[in-house]
Amino acid sequence: MANLLHVPLLRWLARLRYPKLFLVIAGLFVVDLMIPNFVPWDDILLGLGTLLLARWKDRDATTTGNAARNGRNAADR
Repeated sequence: MANLLHVPLLRWLARLRYPKLFLVIAGLFVVDLMIPNFVPWDDILLGLGTLLLARWKDRDATTTGNAARNGRNAADR
């Protein structure tokens, strides 16, 4: 059961440019949501930063994926 969630998550993290930075920021975001505060701006900024890092893919993985879809190897370029 754990492999059903673990393997796709690791595969998705491998495509990110900075996977460790994403995990650190996502962890800080979760901890910050649990600590009550009066100004929610830091929660919003950490959430937006986490989303930004989640969308920031590695160029090599994207290029390899596009080449595989087009039926070419990355070495053919």
